[in-house]
Amino acid sequence: MKAKVTVMPKKSVLDPQGVAVRDAMRHHGLPGVGSVRIGKFMEIEIDGANEAQLHEICRDLLSNPVIEDYDLKVEA
Repeated sequence: MKAKVTVMPKKSVLDPQGVAVRDAMRHHGLPGVGSVRIGKFMEIEIDGANEAQLHEICRDLLSNPVIEDYDLKVEA
Protein backbone atom coordinates (compact mmCIF):
# COMPACT_ATOMS: atom_id res chain seq x y z
CA MET A 1 0.00 0.00 0.00
CA LYS A 2 1.15 3.56 -0.59
CA ALA A 3 0.37 6.46 1.75
CA LYS A 4 0.71 10.03 0.53
CA VAL A 5 1.01 12.61 3.30
CA THR A 6 0.95 16.37 2.85
CA VAL A 7 1.84 18.52 5.86
CA MET A 8 1.14 22.27 5.72
CA PRO A 9 1.26 25.09 8.25
CA LYS A 10 -2.15 25.92 9.68
CA LYS A 11 -3.79 28.91 7.98
CA SER A 12 -3.46 30.93 11.21
CA VAL A 13 0.32 30.33 11.45
CA LEU A 14 2.77 32.75 9.86
CA ASP A 15 4.86 31.07 7.15
CA PRO A 16 8.08 33.12 6.84
CA GLN A 17 9.56 30.72 4.29
CA GLY A 18 6.46 31.13 2.13
CA VAL A 19 6.69 34.92 2.44
CA ALA A 20 10.35 34.81 1.33
CA VAL A 21 9.50 32.66 -1.70
CA ARG A 22 6.56 34.93 -2.60
CA ASP A 23 8.79 38.00 -2.45
CA ALA A 24 11.47 36.29 -4.55
CA MET A 25 8.88 35.32 -7.17
CA ARG A 26 7.66 38.90 -7.33
CA HIS A 27 11.27 40.07 -7.69
CA HIS A 28 11.68 37.65 -10.62
CA GLY A 29 8.84 39.18 -12.58
CA LEU A 30 5.68 37.58 -11.18
CA PRO A 31 3.97 40.50 -9.42
CA GLY A 32 0.63 38.68 -9.34
CA VAL A 33 1.73 36.09 -6.77
CA GLY A 34 -0.63 36.56 -3.84
CA SER A 35 0.69 34.08 -1.31
CA VAL A 36 2.90 31.01 -0.99
CA ARG A 37 2.70 28.33 1.69
CA ILE A 38 5.60 25.90 2.12
CA GLY A 39 4.92 22.38 3.36
CA LYS A 40 6.17 18.81 3.19
CA PHE A 41 5.09 15.88 1.02
CA MET A 42 5.87 12.25 1.84
CA GLU A 43 5.19 9.06 -0.09
CA ILE A 44 5.37 6.01 2.13
CA GLU A 45 5.21 2.43 0.90
CA ILE A 46 4.07 0.18 3.72
CA ASP A 47 2.68 -3.30 4.26
CA GLY A 48 0.46 -4.32 7.12
CA ALA A 49 -0.70 -0.95 8.47
CA ASN A 50 -4.25 0.19 8.81
CA GLU A 51 -5.47 3.72 8.23
CA ALA A 52 -5.87 4.43 11.96
CA GLN A 53 -2.20 3.58 12.52
CA LEU A 54 -1.20 5.84 9.64
CA HIS A 55 -3.21 8.73 11.09
CA GLU A 56 -1.47 8.21 14.42
CA ILE A 57 1.96 8.31 12.71
CA CYS A 58 0.97 11.47 10.81
CA ARG A 59 -0.24 13.19 13.95
CA ASP A 60 2.55 12.08 16.31
CA LEU A 61 5.61 11.80 14.07
CA LEU A 62 5.24 13.53 10.70
CA SER A 63 3.49 16.74 11.76
CA ASN A 64 3.29 19.12 14.70
CA PRO A 65 -0.45 19.31 15.40
CA VAL A 66 -0.07 22.65 17.20
CA ILE A 67 1.05 24.49 14.06
CA GLU A 68 0.50 22.06 11.16
CA ASP A 69 -2.33 20.19 9.47
CA TYR A 70 -1.84 16.97 7.55
CA ASP A 71 -3.73 15.27 4.73
CA LEU A 72 -3.45 11.49 4.32
CA LYS A 73 -4.36 9.65 1.15
CA VAL A 74 -4.02 5.84 1.05
CA GLU A 75 -3.74 3.94 -2.22
CA ALA A 76 -4.01 0.17 -2.48
